[in-house]
Amino acid sequence: MYERTKAAKVKFFLLFGAPALAVFIAVVLIPFFYGLYLTFTNWDGVSAAHEFVFFDNFVKAFTDVGFWNSLWLTVKYVLFSVLLINLVAFLLAYLLTSGIKGQNFFRSAFFTPNLIGGIILGFIWNFVFQRAFVSIGKTLGWSLFAESWLSDPAKAFWAMVIVTVWQYSGYMMIIYVAGFMSVPKDLIEAASIDGCTGFQTTRHVVMPLMAGSFVICLFLSLQRCFMVYDVNLSLTDGGPYGATRMAAMHVYQKAFISREYGMGQAEALLLFAVVLIIVLAQIYLGKRREVDA
Repeated sequence: MYERTKAAKVKFFLLFGAPALAVFIAVVLIPFFYGLYLTFTNWDGVSAAHEFVFFDNFVKAFTDVGFWNSLWLTVKYVLFSVLLINLVAFLLAYLLTSGIKGQNFFRSAFFTPNLIGGIILGFIWNFVFQRAFVSIGKTLGWSLFAESWLSDPAKAFWAMVIVTVWQYSGYMMIIYVAGFMSVPKDLIEAASIDGCTGFQTTRHVVMPLMAGSFVICLFLSLQRCFMVYDVNLSLTDGGPYGATRMAAMHVYQKAFISREYGMGQAEALLLFAVVLIIVLAQIYLGKRREVDA
């Protein structure tokens, strides 16, 4: 009987799990280890020979000023984007679980930008910043929009942040909505009976019980913002004068434009390590707070 049950479990795994496992190995594991192998070579992407250079690519990556500048810019971009995404998403979720009229429609409307591909989204907002805002600024005499933000290094950075917040806030809002709806109503009623204001109830009752939602939203927003490339490409293309070239774009250009695949892979691995450390630290701290709550 035990052997028959075990054989049935193996059959079910092969039927449902094996295809997904095969795809994961082919799409994730094999490219990852092949990329790890390339970090020890000076392959240019064309020649058949892969000459081993051992740790030379990592030494060059650590001394590549352009890479560290792009990584620092990415860190600043992630900091502002993640904070604003989660703040806007939380406020929208709070508003759209308060019982206002048409809240289901607004949930769908705010989620829609996440369905638009990053390349298309970047081109749309490129038109908005280059043409629409400039036209409005000149017509109404608003100096802030008199010239395109994408031609100014400082404003182009904030244009990237605005587009990112607009894209992801609706997606994170759905997760926060689920968190709000999972809070027991009797706890909120008990807090109200005890004399708590709406802010006090949210701060001391609702938010601690939504720790899981915060962990998920922070994880997703951190991961997506650190790996931004499509919006960066179509909105600013790293300009003006390289002022908005994020780390992922720098790695891509190093590997596919400069044809330094080994060094590009080494810098990609460093970027992966930075993101992994930050995300794991965020998850650990968030989970510990979730348990305490």
